Amino acid sequence: MPAFVQAHATHPDAHMALALAAAQWQAQLQALQDAGTPLRPTLGWLYFTDHLAHEAQALLADAQARLPGVQWVGSVGVGIMACGVEYLDEPAVVVLLCDLPREHFRLFHGRAPLGTHAGFSPHSAQVHADPAVPELPALLAELCQRTQARYLFGGLASSRAATLLVAGELLEGGLAGVAFAPQVALASRVTQGCQPVGPTRRVTGARRNLVQTLDGQAALPLLLADLGVDPRGPTLPAQRLAGTLVGLTDPQDQPLARGGQFGTDTRVRHLVGVDPAHQALAVADEVAPGMQLAFCRRDMAAARRDLTRICTELRAEAEGDADEAMPAAPRRITGALYASCTGRGGPHFGAPHAEAQLVQRALGDVPLAGFFAAGEIAHHHLYGYTGVLTVFYDTVTP
Repeated sequence: MPAFVQAHATHPDAHMALALAAAQWQAQLQALQDAGTPLRPTLGWLYFTDHLAHEAQALLADAQARLPGVQWVGSVGVGIMACGVEYLDEPAVVVLLCDLPREHFRLFHGRAPLGTHAGFSPHSAQVHADPAVPELPALLAELCQRTQARYLFGGLASSRAATLLVAGELLEGGLAGVAFAPQVALASRVTQGCQPVGPTRRVTGARRNLVQTLDGQAALPLLLADLGVDPRGPTLPAQRLAGTLVGLTDPQDQPLARGGQFGTDTRVRHLVGVDPAHQALAVADEVAPGMQLAFCRRDMAAARRDLTRICTELRAEAEGDADEAMPAAPRRITGALYASCTGRGGPHFGAPHAEAQLVQRALGDVPLAGFFAAGEIAHHHLYGYTGVLTVFYDTVTP
């Protein structure tokens, strides 16, 4: 059953940042050894900010030398996080270590693709990807089909320098990550950071990314009505339109979750333009007739409520409260991974570290590592303005 330790530090020199983090994990490993519950790490996550991207190769080599038995996975980010701490626009590293049996996970990347190997069949997988990869949604859908649970989680690397991934080695571009066997107990939730401002409507006319009609009516007047804008005004309010987003849901999926928030299957996309002559809208994604669409805005209060909700659900699942008809054995959350959108961190939650601290309060003092992503991955979908929280469970012995 997996146990985790976490370490993090900031320093302009990558080796010093890792040395400071190493002092933390060594102290934790020694404390576990002294308590008679030794942890011998086999898998490690390494996240580093893009301030250290130019030293990434040396950083990974240093981590490998300090813990030669550990296989490393991770990514660069414009920001990274640990339990209750966010590092945005500063040089920093976050490390998460666990002792999963080696036969229960496999690293993968372009030269070592995800697949079934002797003695290992992937059940779920964490994926890091370069946002510039062509046909990325199709690749994620195909990758998802290679897992038994049909479940991916993770995010797109974010960087103002090189886009770097880690999967046993340092990689530039592509897709990479770690797959888990069925024996690894984990669960994920998606939290949306947007609040619908009108009803969910059916797309009845669309061409590529142009939405022409909703419920048989011209799309632009419905948008203006939802925003409370008088269509007879001399000009359209550019600032209000610029802050408006679109939630898209496939025809067969449920658009809303509890509390009127977007559900897991809704993808939030930018509204990129309006066409007053044809009363149409342009969206930053392909839209097809039959899809469901709701206009929305980013909302700090809604984001905080929804993030608290998913943490509560994950804790309830651990405690066996998720299904009263079939109570499960009590478990505890031993470690967590979090990918949050670059548009959510800091100011969107009201203060520095606010998002990470909210997770810490709602989930508990669980070792956690994560990064601020250029897009988030869950199931086979690519999201924006979301957070994807994944926890690992351990069965509690009575």
